[in-house]
Amino acid sequence: MSRPRKSRLLPALYAGTFLGLSGSYACAAEPAPAPPPANWWDTLTVTGLIEGGMTINPQNPPDGLNFGHLFTDKASSPLLNQAVLTIQRPLDPKATGYDFGFMIQALYGSDARYTQYLGEFNYAINDRNQIALQQAWGVIHLPWLFTGGIDVKAGQWVTLLGAETIDPTTNYFYTHSYMFNFGIPLEDTGVLAIAHVDPLLDIYAGITAGVNTTIGYRAGDDNGAPAFEGGIGLNLFDGNLTVLAMTHIGPELPDTFNIFGLPSFNNRINEVLLCHCNPNSALRYLNDIVTTWKVNDALTLITDLNYIRDDGFKTSGYGVAQYAVWTVFDWLKVVGRAEVWRDNGISTDNGITHTGFFVGAFPGNFDFINSEWGFVNTSFVETPTTYLGLTAGLNITPPVPEGSFVKGVTLRPEVRYDTSLNGTTPFDGSGFGGRGFPGIPALGIPAFGTGRKAEQVTFGGDVLVKF
Repeated sequence: MSRPRKSRLLPALYAGTFLGLSGSYACAAEPAPAPPPANWWDTLTVTGLIEGGMTINPQNPPDGLNFGHLFTDKASSPLLNQAVLTIQRPLDPKATGYDFGFMIQALYGSDARYTQYLGEFNYAINDRNQIALQQAWGVIHLPWLFTGGIDVKAGQWVTLLGAETIDPTTNYFYTHSYMFNFGIPLEDTGVLAIAHVDPLLDIYAGITAGVNTTIGYRAGDDNGAPAFEGGIGLNLFDGNLTVLAMTHIGPELPDTFNIFGLPSFNNRINEVLLCHCNPNSALRYLNDIVTTWKVNDALTLITDLNYIRDDGFKTSGYGVAQYAVWTVFDWLKVVGRAEVWRDNGISTDNGITHTGFFVGAFPGNFDFINSEWGFVNTSFVETPTTYLGLTAGLNITPPVPEGSFVKGVTLRPEVRYDTSLNGTTPFDGSGFGGRGFPGIPALGIPAFGTGRKAEQVTFGGDVLVKF
């Protein structure tokens, strides 16, 4: 009699086991609870950077300068280019609602001679190493009008023009191109809107105080007129081909030139003796197009087209630079740059061109700032010249231990060849004790006989340490 009862119990046990397992599988299939949204402060970062390097010039020019260089201008002399502290909270690139970010960046080093805004720390330190408030801006993302919304940035930021930047970690070379040094603004102060029309198109439009200036007539701005900066960005083939075309248009000639300590004559001196124009209405056009093509995982090609014109002195400069970046290993890149850039110089009323205008050298610690202000200085330029620059180098990024205080190290050795293509001799300057005569490039005051050779070879490199 026990066998029938056992046969009836087995199906019940099997059914119970099946239902229990099914329930456990059902529980396992339920999605895990969504993680809480990231805290706004989670993306706040505090980072540091130190860059130091040297550019050896076998010619040993008597004036001690690598002509045509700015940040690497001191021949065969070690430089602390930058010691940078950056505090930032970037916008969330995937934000669909309102979002806010900011950046504050301070710089100390020899580069600060060229990266200061007019009116900020200009004469704080009379030394090769100076200080600069490099960036101080806030940005808000507005989910308005377009697929990707609009970003509105206000404050002080480094320019969007050009293939190279002040930040050395975004560049492939220690030395800079002619167009970076002389064909684009370095910094802006103002308001800029970026409309993300769709994934393929961005539109930029903004108002700035001018090239490398702050706000405040003759306190931070060397003239009394604003400027426009804007352009378009194209993102094609899933980001493998990008084009950024930007322009900066506004009066850039200073009307702060001071002679005999009589500032009331400043503007008239500019109009009559220098450009025969009103500095607040003579426009300067700085235009740049950067095309970046990621050919494959190993090869990237970058083309930079540049054109600059100044209506006050009726002069222009223009050129092209081609970059090639070949990634050999994760830790090694082979890089090359070829550039041709023309400085047309300025002419007298009878049409005779007698001096360059854009490309120059700045021996003193304050010469670049004085030139921008329109003050007398010892900077000098060459006669109108077509410059050719050829640079080859390596980017070496050895691994660093995880969790260490140092976040990354990059070494960038390079060799560079510069020459004049039209027979001028801008290199190997003879110094002020020789036949060189100083000028004021920003104001077009002529210089002559500053160099003795038509070519220049330099061997240089730097080390970048990120914290």
